[in-house]
Amino acid sequence: MDEPNIYQPCLNCQGGRKHLQSATLMTWLGDTLISVPNFPAWICDICGHRSYDSQALAQLSMMLNPEAGTPVQPALTPPDKKPRANTPPPS
Repeated sequence: MDEPNIYQPCLNCQGGRKHLQSATLMTWLGDTLISVPNFPAWICDICGHRSYDSQALAQLSMMLNPEAGTPVQPALTPPDKKPRANTPPPS
């Protein structure tokens, strides 16, 4: 069975339909130009306007984030500074 043809109306020309296709995404990461081939994009069948898939952009952003995957370390309280049970907070 064929998948249903999913499309979005084109807000650029207001007459076309944007279909999910693959395109090359080019973006800057600091001073470096990044080229990502076969990136999911919504492309209008009339005017050619494209917008890149938001979920794919979020995944790419997470992969390019230098802090992605870095475990968060909780601040350790020195042993002599630990609050004791049933003591009111300092005022």
